[in-house]
Amino acid sequence: MKKQLLLFAFSALALTSCKDDDMQAYELDTLKGDWKTSKTEIVSGKDGKTVLLTTPVTGCSTKDITHFSIDYSTSYTYYNGTGADCKVAGKSEGKYTYDTETKLLTIKYNNNGDQSYRVEILSSSELKILDLSTDIDYNADGVNDRVYMSFKR
Repeated sequence: MKKQLLLFAFSALALTSCKDDDMQAYELDTLKGDWKTSKTEIVSGKDGKTVLLTTPVTGCSTKDITHFSIDYSTSYTYYNGTGADCKVAGKSEGKYTYDTETKLLTIKYNNNGDQSYRVEILSSSELKILDLSTDIDYNADGVNDRVYMSFKR
């Protein structure tokens, strides 16, 4: 009886750890690749629903690319210029971590501190993250508001 319980417990543990590994691999595979910022939103921290400001990406910033690799490296390439004359203005490279259970994404670009985000949406075509590193009270109500960034493929 003890052997059966031990075998059952070990099997359950093995199946659970495989499921977590599979989820991590699936979400990393979904995250990998190039993402273009589509908009930034500031949402009321008081109710978590009221959108206080939406800023769509315009001009050369529409070409900005955030890239994630499955080896936990990341880069951010940004552009500037006027009209159709957009040129690469710079590139930051670094590393990231991602926890599938907590949805915590932490990015550390070279020579910068850690930036923490919570992944709200992750699909093959959409990524939406909540910036956990920014303290802003946009509407001056005494409660920090939430900054979301949305990306598209």
